[in-house]
Amino acid sequence: MFTGIVAAVGRIVAREHAESGIHVRVDAGALDLADVSVGDSISVAGCCLTVVRAELRLLAFDVSDETLRCTTGLDVGGAVNLEKAMRLSDRLGGHLVSGHVDGVGTVTACEADATDSQGNRQLEIDVPAVLARYIAQKGSIAVDGVSMTTNAVAGTRFTVNLIPHTLAVTTLGRMRLGARVNVEVDLIARYVERLRGA
Repeated sequence: MFTGIVAAVGRIVAREHAESGIHVRVDAGALDLADVSVGDSISVAGCCLTVVRAELRLLAFDVSDETLRCTTGLDVGGAVNLEKAMRLSDRLGGHLVSGHVDGVGTVTACEADATDSQGNRQLEIDVPAVLARYIAQKGSIAVDGVSMTTNAVAGTRFTVNLIPHTLAVTTLGRMRLGARVNVEVDLIARYVERLRGA
């Protein structure tokens, strides 16, 4: 489990074909690796991946075909948000994020918020209709692994507010129109739907 509070921005430095998907290596940037070892879970652009090798500042991961089917952003040279798995004693600064990406959304707007002078931006994302039903106004959502609160929801689109700190310490500050992002809906919403269906 993760909190959606990004610890560092890394970069994909290698991507190779493997037997059951791909093998990627990530330069961990400023992520504290003192307590990271093989077998640990790391959120990479919102996707929970298992460390298969750790050498100096590089972390290696095997990525399955299923993960590749429902995620984006694992291309060589791409910047990725990184977060180590939380401990039970950690503060839950964001919300409960599993790292199980539900699908890919598309950025339809990323512009300055005209209502304030603090440097905030409004990010609007369009998601597949199958995911839209899980998204509620003032609810929690993870975008590329970043815990966010939705400001507005209309059809298959939702908006979030990006404060200057988030813009500076995550990849969301580099978002452009048409960019594809990993989206994880609120964990509780998924279970509520399952219970209602049963």
